[in-house]
Amino acid sequence: MDDMRIDKTNTETFEMKGQCPFGGDRIGGAFGGRPALENWYPHRLRVELLHQNGLAADPLGPDFDYAAEFAKIDLNALKNDIKQFLTSSVAWWPSDYGNYGPQMIRMAWHSAGTYRIADGRGGAGTGMQRFAPISSWWDNGNTDKSRRLLQPIKHKYGNALSWADLMVLTGNCALEIMGLPTYGFAAGRLDAWEADNATYWGPEVVDMGSVSSFDDMVNRDKRWRGQNGDPDYDLENPLAASHQALIYVNPEGPYASGDPMASARDIRITFTRMAMNNEETVALIAGGHAFGKSHGMTPAKEIGPPPEMAPMEAMGLGWHNPRGAGSGKDTMTNGIEGSWTPDPTQWDNSYLENLFRFEWEQTKSPAGALQWTPKDPNAPKTPDAHVAGQMHPLMMMTSDIALKVDPEYRKVCEKFLGDFDAFTQAFSKAWYKLTHRDMGPKHRYLGPEVTIEDGLLWQDPLPDAAYAPVGEPEIAALKQAILDKGLSVSDLAFTAFSAAATYRDSDKRGGANGGRLALAPQKDWAVNRRATPVVEALRGVMEAFNDRRSDGKRVSLADLIVLGGCVAVEKAASEAGAVIPVPFTPGRVDTTQELTDIEMFTWLKPVADGFRNYVDDGFGQMARNVSPEELFLDKANLMTLTAPEWAVLTAGLRALNANHDGGRHGVFTDRVGVLSTDFFKAVTDTDLVWEKADADGMTFTLKDRATGQPKYQATRSDLVFGSNAQLRNIADAYAGSDGEARFVKDFVRVWDKVMMLDRYDVKGHKRYAPMAA
Repeated sequence: MDDMRIDKTNTETFEMKGQCPFGGDRIGGAFGGRPALENWYPHRLRVELLHQNGLAADPLGPDFDYAAEFAKIDLNALKNDIKQFLTSSVAWWPSDYGNYGPQMIRMAWHSAGTYRIADGRGGAGTGMQRFAPISSWWDNGNTDKSRRLLQPIKHKYGNALSWADLMVLTGNCALEIMGLPTYGFAAGRLDAWEADNATYWGPEVVDMGSVSSFDDMVNRDKRWRGQNGDPDYDLENPLAASHQALIYVNPEGPYASGDPMASARDIRITFTRMAMNNEETVALIAGGHAFGKSHGMTPAKEIGPPPEMAPMEAMGLGWHNPRGAGSGKDTMTNGIEGSWTPDPTQWDNSYLENLFRFEWEQTKSPAGALQWTPKDPNAPKTPDAHVAGQMHPLMMMTSDIALKVDPEYRKVCEKFLGDFDAFTQAFSKAWYKLTHRDMGPKHRYLGPEVTIEDGLLWQDPLPDAAYAPVGEPEIAALKQAILDKGLSVSDLAFTAFSAAATYRDSDKRGGANGGRLALAPQKDWAVNRRATPVVEALRGVMEAFNDRRSDGKRVSLADLIVLGGCVAVEKAASEAGAVIPVPFTPGRVDTTQELTDIEMFTWLKPVADGFRNYVDDGFGQMARNVSPEELFLDKANLMTLTAPEWAVLTAGLRALNANHDGGRHGVFTDRVGVLSTDFFKAVTDTDLVWEKADADGMTFTLKDRATGQPKYQATRSDLVFGSNAQLRNIADAYAGSDGEARFVKDFVRVWDKVMMLDRYDVKGHKRYAPMAA
């Protein structure tokens, strides 16, 4: 190349000058590819999302055992290191009041607070606050500084301590040094290694370079239906935050309106979507605001870009503040300035006492944000966070005043005002729930501080087995007993899959363990109705087997449901000419209706489930501008399936006719119950013509090209495996003459993977738990 110069016109843009003999005057290749595929083809099904955060991105490799490494840490020593740091101050980012505790509580809270109950995504479980988009949300301003301050501790303990665990543990330590008795801490969170490009964070399309302030961001919101106060006012599912780039709600009220009652409505919707009731909501807000201060000394428009857009020399730190030192007394986060209490580093009840003792009037911060100040000039003052002897008026946000004006929240506040011990316990338990909600079953909990109350309903508790598990001889006898019931391969496979398919890796909820397919609400879902007689037949097998045993061995209904699926798959493989054992790992237990939170499990009910060719009757109203195949992809993602696994599992379920209603859509075979590749052959068959069977293009008729005669019926969840380029190429790999043996083997492997998705009692903490060979 000759005469190629770099003209760096600013910190963010490079312009290449001169000529290059290798193709024009610009170097592009893999790094200059604009527009990207999603810009060219916005409706393309992004199958590649199934391969995010995989082994190729993980520097620790497939054999890294986090549980074993964490067990080597002296937790008391680690906590002492954290607590010593919390009461220090570093010159480049000094601590408020000489205590980093409040700042770290905010970091931990915002790490966990992205959790939402609708799809289980968000939360502290993988430390996603380190990556875009969450790392650069306006509401996470300066959390990058908090994590950077913790870097020496992270380096000291290395990979034995994940960032996800360190952030939550630091929040706990902060609460403890300021006087709150925490409810417990469990480690076991496994770090992600790349940005999350799969989670839907809202419909707003924003050029981040054009956003000049926090208000500029939230005012582009498109996620609400109706107007605040209307009966139909609601937030688009599965979203939980009230505005884009927020963790919860705008502290100034909806769209910075300063309206406390409107703020209360937003708070209720948002916190409910994050699985919190009224008491937990008040406890979290009042408890969290007992500490620290809000920062608003610099107008938002003067603050530099977030970490993801900051210049290279910033080394991953964003929100550069040009005023003064840019930190300390000049710090800017959400634009509101001041503290809620006279003693911001001590756990006490002064937040609620002052909220209710005084009348509050609306004022503005130095940055121009709406906030509230006591009308009484004799109200207590709060000390300056950095200037000794300087005092300031107390501050409340509109979202704080909301707790006083909303009747239901006010009742909870008054209860806590009269009983500080009850408030302390409520905040401790709510904080524990907030920071552990997405961790899943207690088998994933690590460390000496997990010995806390059992049976917390939000943990989806399972009872301990009070019997010995069955062994190989008993499994063989149970298989024969299931066959003797005369249940069809289709019905057995459908029932087992229906039990396991509730699992979602986002918050590790659902799955076959617990036998909740036999309990409300799952037993009453339309998508599961076909399973009801099968479950009852298997219950009979269980009772007959258990009644005969005198050796202490028992089998659970949960195990029998899965074993019935194994029987079905083995028989279907045999019919296809393959003798292959289907792995079965006993040890599941049956939980009770009393230990099943019906409301929380209702969120697991599918709007659409492509695996069972199900679309809810109200799909059009529930899913805005989302197609069934997009929800199908999302479900495959939540089940941690790769694209080949997704395709193989679907083809096998169609061969077995595991449709929710036993209908023929997608069952492209005359050999139902045979584990064949007929599905793949049909979706790649050039002798078939596909025509819409309804105006909306939700169902299709497959006709013979030569005769025009109808041959098969299909849905969008079937045809996507022929219409999408990536999925079609996978189908081609199995549709050929050499694909059948591989298909049977691969189906058995992915079937076992699905049946074991929730078995953390045997899987442990390896991210890449191997499937059976």
